[in-house]
Amino acid sequence: MRSPMIAAVTAAMAAGPALAAPAVVADIPPVHSLVARVMDGAGEPGLILPPGASPHGYAMRPSEAGMLSEADVVFWVGEGLTPWLERSVGSLAGDAVSIQLLEADGVEVLEMRGEAAFGHGEEDADGHDHDHGHDHGDEDPHAWLDPENAKVWLDVIAATLAQADPENADLYSANATAGRGELDALEARIETRVAPVRGRPFVVLHDAYHYFEHRFDIEAAGSLSISDASDPGPARVAEIRDLIASLGPTCVFAEPQFEGRPIGMITEGADVRTGILDPLGAGLEPGPALYPALLDGLSEDLAECLAGG
Repeated sequence: MRSPMIAAVTAAMAAGPALAAPAVVADIPPVHSLVARVMDGAGEPGLILPPGASPHGYAMRPSEAGMLSEADVVFWVGEGLTPWLERSVGSLAGDAVSIQLLEADGVEVLEMRGEAAFGHGEEDADGHDHDHGHDHGDEDPHAWLDPENAKVWLDVIAATLAQADPENADLYSANATAGRGELDALEARIETRVAPVRGRPFVVLHDAYHYFEHRFDIEAAGSLSISDASDPGPARVAEIRDLIASLGPTCVFAEPQFEGRPIGMITEGADVRTGILDPLGAGLEPGPALYPALLDGLSEDLAECLAGG
C-alpha cells in the first residue's frame, strides 16, 4: 500500500507536469543518485564524474565543464574528495549555489585512519571510534557510505532546491521524505545481512569504508593504502602482510576502479579469500536507484566473502 505522502505526490503529478527545475549538477554517482531522488518528477541532475572514474585527479571533459558552467546549483562532497573541483566550481560555476555536503549541519564526520592496521582511538559509550567535529585532523570524505548521512543530505538537497525553485518545493520535500523511508529499509536489510559475519577479519585496498564500518559495527582490520591517490610503500606492505598472517583466515578486498593495482603483494602465500568492494557504483546505472543498489551490493559482497562463499 502506498503511503499517504507518496499518494499525494502521485496525485499532484497526475494533475499536471512540474514546472521546469533549475540546472543542477552533482559530483559523484552516489551524490547524483540522492539528488536525482529528490528531483524525481521535476528534472534530472547532471553528473560530472562518470561511473568507474576515480575522484582524485579527474580531468573533466569539455561536455562536463560546459554542464558545470550552466549550473544553477552544484552539490558536491567537498575538496577532500575532489580537490580539483573546487577551482572549477569557482571559475565555471561562480554564480551557482555551491553546496559542500560534508559541511552540512547534522553530518557525522569521521577522521582518516593513517595507520596500516586500524587501532582504537577515543571510544564512545558504544565502543565506536570516531570524531564528531569538522576540525580534528584530516576528514574522511567518504561520508555517503553512512546512510544516516545520506538522510541528512536528502533534506539539505530538498531545502536547497526549494529555495532555488519554490514552485516545486512541495515535490522536493515529499521526495526527500520518501527517500528517507527507503533508506530506513536499506539499513534494516544491511543489518540483517552483516550481523552473522560481524567480527570476522578483513582488509581493504584503501581506507574508504570507515563510515559503513562505523554505522554497521563491522570494522576492517587495516588497509593497503591510505587513499586511492597513493600507493603503499614497502614498509606498509610488510605491515599488512604481517597483519594478515596474524589474523588467520581473512578476506582481502580490491576495488573495481583499481583492479590493475595488484593485491598479490599482500595475499601471496596467505590464507585469504579475495573479493571486490565498490564504494562509488562503478557498474551501476546513474539515477535514483543507484544509491541503495550501491550499499546493497557492498554489503552483499562483504557478507559473501566473510561467510566463506
